[in-house]
Amino acid sequence: MGFFSRLREDLATAKRRDPAARSKLEVLLAYSGMHALWMHRLTHALWLRPGLKLPARLLSQLARSLTGVEIHPGAIIGRRVFIDHGMGVVIGETARVGDDVLIYHGVTLGGVGPVAGTRHPTVGNNVLLGAGAKLLGPIVIGDGSAVGANAVVLQDAPPHSLVVGVPAISRPRVAHED
Repeated sequence: MGFFSRLREDLATAKRRDPAARSKLEVLLAYSGMHALWMHRLTHALWLRPGLKLPARLLSQLARSLTGVEIHPGAIIGRRVFIDHGMGVVIGETARVGDDVLIYHGVTLGGVGPVAGTRHPTVGNNVLLGAGAKLLGPIVIGDGSAVGANAVVLQDAPPHSLVVGVPAISRPRVAHED
């Protein structure tokens, strides 16, 4: 997918996910979560090239200071991800975020200690991560799940789960009818 096609997809995603978005121009100019994701794409590309890990980290720290969103350049982020009110979002080095994920402010995809290998969460497709949710360790959140605000998630959640509490427990997610 080309640069401009991806940009159009990102802007359409923000307009679809945020009822307060009045125009694509507003999203382009004023949405820090989108700016953080765009910077992450650049830093991730650098991270994958030999000898460019330090510049990738430095750029990611610049993005953090400008947006309030910290995404490690090693993290893998899917398509149509939207970070709403991004301040305080932290996504660790070995985290994986699927497609069509909605992330609210204050979410952490973090580790639980200095261990080798995968040490951050894997988030499936079509997942909602509520404000302040903390997902810690090499856990997996299944497709179609929702993690409640301020939940502290320490265990895997199967697909289509509602994950709430401290520590969080998962239960089947019941779709509501409008």
